[in-house]
Amino acid sequence: MGHLSHAFLLLLMLTAICGVLVLTRLLQLSGHSMSLDWRVMSSSSLVSMTRYENGGLSNRISSASVNGKQTTMLSKCDSNKLQILKVYMYDLPSVFHFGLLGWRGDKSNVWPDIRVERPEYAGGLNLQHNIEYWLTLDLLKSEFSKNLTGRGAVRVSNPDEADVFFVPFFASLSFNRYSKSKKNRSSVNARLQERLVTFLTSHELWKRSGGRDHIIVAHHPNSLLEARLKLWPAMFILADFGRYPPTVANVDKDIIAPYKHLVHSYVDDNSDFDSRHILLYFQGAIYRKDGGRIRQELFYLLKNDQDVHFSFGNIQGDGIKEASEGMHSSKFCLNIAGDTPSSNRFFDAIASHCVPVVISDDIELPFEDILDYSLFCIFVSSSDALREKYLIELIRYIGKDKWTRMWRRLKEVEHFFEFHYPSQQNDAVQMTWQAISRKLPEITRKIHKTSRLPLHREHLNSTLLPRNFW
Repeated sequence: MGHLSHAFLLLLMLTAICGVLVLTRLLQLSGHSMSLDWRVMSSSSLVSMTRYENGGLSNRISSASVNGKQTTMLSKCDSNKLQILKVYMYDLPSVFHFGLLGWRGDKSNVWPDIRVERPEYAGGLNLQHNIEYWLTLDLLKSEFSKNLTGRGAVRVSNPDEADVFFVPFFASLSFNRYSKSKKNRSSVNARLQERLVTFLTSHELWKRSGGRDHIIVAHHPNSLLEARLKLWPAMFILADFGRYPPTVANVDKDIIAPYKHLVHSYVDDNSDFDSRHILLYFQGAIYRKDGGRIRQELFYLLKNDQDVHFSFGNIQGDGIKEASEGMHSSKFCLNIAGDTPSSNRFFDAIASHCVPVVISDDIELPFEDILDYSLFCIFVSSSDALREKYLIELIRYIGKDKWTRMWRRLKEVEHFFEFHYPSQQNDAVQMTWQAISRKLPEITRKIHKTSRLPLHREHLNSTLLPRNFW
């Protein structure tokens, strides 16, 4: 009886498909076209497929081409087939963006002509949180570029055409450089945030959706500290959620974006398991507060192992050069929770093709909805890592073959975490735009749902503290 039921269902499916094909052919002969959305076949094996605007289909499978190479951790997704995100960028005064870098515009020209000059971002530790700079540059560049190959977003001048609204405030730079207050006066950073909140919450474009379709970059954990509780309906681009309550920022609403690595990329890496003489590497601040106390405990557990490098270090002097040489000579690189769950060290490890060993229970990683990090990283819980000999024995147990597979995959995925100008296909800038695009259906659904009744819209437009927004 069961065999008959399966046969009958199969016959029904074949009949339906044949009917669709015949109908499609008839429409073509009559001069019409037909678009078939395979998502309606929810009971079939095609349920996980996504339909793109030009009819291309993408499925989460285990093989993809990256820069001409073959990788096994990214969904098969050609960015040329993805719908290009239409972004309206506010023309904020230069004091909110490039003015923080010393560039001076005027009322008639708030943006530098990047075809002639491109203001350089601040150096040192400022660099690790500078995704705000790269995204803004990419939108400005899109106005002059006719080649859309590999592009995830373009700037539009008509807000009615926009999918999302980008707020070009260099919040991380503002915190790093201008957060110190003077006598009886708030800091420049605090005053800029106050101006931004007033501008956005009174703007008609914000009011239309309550800010849900707005993009605000706050990558430094302490950036946007005063404004975040008033601009929380927007999509934040963050490094992690360590200093945010879940009603203000969370993985469903917001985007986790990469740090810009500080160590030198390992170009033409011909190293192998045997030539990397350091087994496990960590160099950085050892004594941290909050969840970062584990660094101190691990230091005392590992300091006497001969093939482990665990020492204090910073970027001063030759710090970056020393870290680059150390990571390039190591098989595994520790990424331990600090004051917040994430750190730039994880992306330094990827750039060095040094297999990351992540000990951070609350970490969220960029693009994890399409990237399987377990194929090129080792994850260890904090409780296990603090068990005597557990971590070092686990690392020693990983043999040459497994390490080599992970090392090769690191070389395949490193491009996803690199920042370029002009941006390149599937680099960190374009991967971030694509991540925003994947959030669009849910944003649209929420906006539509809150439009059902006028009272909902009034509540949405308020700037009260969030209460279970998502």
